[in-house]
Amino acid sequence: MARQPPPLHRVCTHDEARELIAGEDKFWIARCGCREAKGTCRHSRHDLCLYFIPEYPGAIAMRKVSRAFVDAARAHALERQLVPRPFRDETDFDRTVGVCFCCDDCCGYFLDPSEPCAKGKLVERTVLAECTDCGACAEVCHFGAKTMRDGKLKIANGKCYGCGLCVPVCPTECVSMVPRTRDAGRAARRP
Repeated sequence: MARQPPPLHRVCTHDEARELIAGEDKFWIARCGCREAKGTCRHSRHDLCLYFIPEYPGAIAMRKVSRAFVDAARAHALERQLVPRPFRDETDFDRTVGVCFCCDDCCGYFLDPSEPCAKGKLVERTVLAECTDCGACAEVCHFGAKTMRDGKLKIANGKCYGCGLCVPVCPTECVSMVPRTRDAGRAARRP
């Protein structure tokens, strides 16, 4: 039986995206097809599809850019709370050829959850005893893993894709990212 290829895209944290980018020395940027199709994006500019190769099927207005440009684009993506989604070469699934920075306003994945996307290697862990139920993490969760109900934070770890956007917004620093295992994402209980 043939092995099913993994999804083209996966989710990672901004730190993981930074490490991927640090391992490359040539960069091309293209306009995001999702943002272009919608015409606008309430979260971000359009030129945030980063490639490590000079040509890619379907890339829009691809152009070579400097590492300084890439660093500024990555900082913009973090500031705008976009989800890093590395993507694989369509002919060599072991090779990462770029990173998209996505949101829930226009990204095809978020608008159509049936589009395949692999969860990241990490999952969030919240120490509920230290949580103040401020809701900051729920506001940045594009996946619905963190929501507020009746003034209390509710966590559905099975929905966590491992983007880590919830970590830097937590005022009590009770959220961290841990390796994804069967029990890793379970939140510590409230006292």
